[in-house]
Amino acid sequence: MVVDGRAERHPLNLPALPYEAWSESLLYLHLVTQMVGKVRLALHPPINHWWHVTLYLSARGITTGAIPFRDNDLDIEIDLLAHRVVLRASEGRSETIALGGPVSDVYRDLTGALDELGVVVAINPNPYECRSTIPYPDDHVHTTYDRESVSRAFEAFRFTESAFKRFRSGYLGKCSPVHLFWHGFDLAVTRFSGRPAPSLDGADHVTKEGYSHELNSAGFWFGDDTFREAAFYCYTAPLPEGLTAQPLMPFAAKWFDLRGSPMAILRYEDVRSAPEPARALSEFLESAYAAGANAGKWDRSSLERVGALQLAG
Repeated sequence: MVVDGRAERHPLNLPALPYEAWSESLLYLHLVTQMVGKVRLALHPPINHWWHVTLYLSARGITTGAIPFRDNDLDIEIDLLAHRVVLRASEGRSETIALGGPVSDVYRDLTGALDELGVVVAINPNPYECRSTIPYPDDHVHTTYDRESVSRAFEAFRFTESAFKRFRSGYLGKCSPVHLFWHGFDLAVTRFSGRPAPSLDGADHVTKEGYSHELNSAGFWFGDDTFREAAFYCYTAPLPEGLTAQPLMPFAAKWFDLRGSPMAILRYEDVRSAPEPARALSEFLESAYAAGANAGKWDRSSLERVGALQLAG
C-alpha cells in the first residue's frame, strides 16, 4: 500500500519485487539515476577506487551528497517519496523536476535546472551498459514510472542499507561507505584486506583502479535480463583458490558463476520469506565475507572488531 506517496512500512514484511512486474519502471529509474550520477562524476574530485562517482541513500531517496562547484556546493536528490528530482545549491537556490514523463523530458529539465543554478557541466548523454541504448535527449520511448513499484524498491533499499551499515561497523580495516553504483544500479559495501592486488595486465584504467587492492564486496541489485530477480551478492577479488568450497549461510545461499566469476548469491525472495529477514541477511554477509577472507588468507584477527563499539556520552 502507498500512503501519501510513501510505501506503508512493515519492518518484518519486506515488499515483493517481482522483476517482470516492474522492469520498465526499474529501467526508467536506472536511467534517471545514471544522469544524476554522471553529474557527480563530472564535478567531484577523484577518490580512490572511483568512489567519487557513487551515489548514496538519503531519508527520501538517492542523493549525490554535497558536490563542490567553484565557491558553491551542489546536491541532487532523487526523491522517491515525492517522486521528483531536487537540485539544491548552498547559496540557497533550488530547482525541482517531476518524474514520470519521458526520459528525454527529465534530461532536458535536468540540464535546464543546472543552467539555472549556474552549474556548467557536460555529461555523456548515452546510457551506460543497460537495456536502453537511446541517448537521453532522444529517449521519448521510456515513460513507465510506477510510483508504487518504486516505493517498494526504496523500502528494499532502506532495509539493505541498514543491514550493510551494521555489517560495516564490525570491520577495523579499510572499508568503503555503503554506496550506490549507478552504472549497474547496485547498492554495495566493500572490505579490503590491506594488501595490494596483482597488476591486471590488459585491463582498462577504470578496472585497474577499482581492483588495485584485495577486496571482498557485498551488494544488492534488483535483477536484470540475465538474472531476472532481486538478489544479494558477494565476491572476492582477486579470486582466491578454493573459494567456492567454503560454506555459506543461510541454506538458501549458493555459489553462482556470474559475469565470468564465482559469486555468493542469496535471492531477495529468500530473505523476504525468512522468519527473521535481517538475521538471514546478516548470516549471508558474514559467511560470504568469511569465505573470501579465509580462502584468501586475510589477517582476520587484525581486521575485525570483537564486540560492539561503545561510544561515551
